[in-house]
Parts: sequence; C-alpha cells; structure tokens
Amino acid sequence: MGKMTSSKKLSGDRVTARAGRPPRELAGEVDQRILDAARRVFLERGLTGASIDEIAAVARAGKPTIYARYRDKEALFAAVVMRNVATNIERVERIVPAGATIEERLVNASAALLDWVLVSEAIDMMRVGISEARRFPDLAISVHRMARQRAEETIRHVLGDVAQSGEREALPAFRPEHLAATTHLFVDLVLIPLVLRALFGEKRKSLQAEIELHVARSVAFFLAACRNGGVD
Repeated sequence: MGKMTSSKKLSGDRVTARAGRPPRELAGEVDQRILDAARRVFLERGLTGASIDEIAAVARAGKPTIYARYRDKEALFAAVVMRNVATNIERVERIVPAGATIEERLVNASAALLDWVLVSEAIDMMRVGISEARRFPDLAISVHRMARQRAEETIRHVLGDVAQSGEREALPAFRPEHLAATTHLFVDLVLIPLVLRALFGEKRKSLQAEIELHVARSVAFFLAACRNGGVD
C-alpha cells in the first residue's frame, strides 16, 4: 500500500506541475511551435481553410493555449506574417553591399535581397494574404502596411549606408530628409516588379535568372533620375 500511495502522490505531483504556468523558456518554445504550425497550415489551406483545431494538433498545444496568445485566427495569421517579415529583415540587415561605386553597391544589395525573397516563403505568405483580401480587407491592408513599413525601414538603412560616398552631396535624394521617399520609390522601381511577377505565378527560377539584368537596368535608371533631380 505504501508503494501505491507513493506512486499516486508522484503522479499527482506531475499533474500539478503540468497545470501550473510553464517556465519562461518553455513558454517561448510553445510560442515557436504554435507559429511554426500555423505557418504550415496557412500555407497548405489558406486563411479560410485553416482551423485553430488543426493548428493546435500540429503544434501539439491546446486551443486554450493558442487563444491565450491570439484572440482569433486572423490575429494568429498576422503574427505569422510579421514573424516572416522579421526573419527576412534580419537577412537583409546582414547584407553588406560590396562595390567601388554607389551604383555597384546598390546593384549588389538589390540582387542579394531579390534572390533571398524569391527563394524564401515570403511570396507564399503574400499569396495567402492576397487570396483572403476580399473576405478580410482590414487584415490584408494592415498586414501589408506593417510588412512594407518594416521592410522600407530596413532598406532605408541599407540605402543610407550605401550612399556614404563622395557622390552623396551631389544626390539630394540621399540626404536624410529625403531618404524615406527615395526608399519608397527605390522599392517600387527595383524590387516590386519581380516580386509581383512571382506573385502572379511566374516560375521563380526563371525570375532569378533575370535578377542581374533587371537590377542593373533599374538601378541605373533610378540613379539617373536622382542625378537629374527626379527623385527627392
């Protein structure tokens, strides 16, 4: 009997331990599991087809655990997208533009960025958001704005670093007071065209083969506009 009582007591202790608040490091691991599972389910089924039940099963987490962190499926989707954006931004921030001239540095930085975007899950996550824009317009707009804002903040730093040359004074567009607008135009001219083509289903390998020529032409055009006062 003594052994049975001891066994029951230990079992009860284990149940009590599970029911309590998880240690901070375990809570972080649960957060990552939930976001990983949600990304997988959203990519496979879209926002409409995904369910919290399936995400909970894939994440090996209870639905109350998910709802304690995210009020609904849309909030979870937004969190997945923003984590994807943060991952891409970390990659961008590690880009060290090489080259002897501002044009070479911009070309190298843009090519590296496009190559990464086209091979990452960024395009797939964008497609999920776009496909649900009609049903969840506010969500699609807010996610797009957040993603674009974060991306432009990072690219603005890259452009600012690249522009640290003797030519900077001759290019008003690269002065601090104009850099935000210059970044927006740079993204639209140099980066967005290939991203849009990928979103519409063109094969990414074919697009990757075009990166070098596209970036060289668009950066040259962009700098010509800067030198002639067209971007400021």
